[in-house]
Amino acid sequence: MNIYPQKLSAEKLNARFELLGVITLAGAYISTGQIIPGIV
Repeated sequence: MNIYPQKLSAEKLNARFELLGVITLAGAYISTGQIIPGIV
């Protein structure tokens, strides 16, 4: 199998941004008690 280095780095970057989003979501839920702050 030939995996292109650009695709590998793009997937790593995607995973890092996804984890950042999950951490942000968890922090917003812990601090406000709402999944999306500002929307009831």
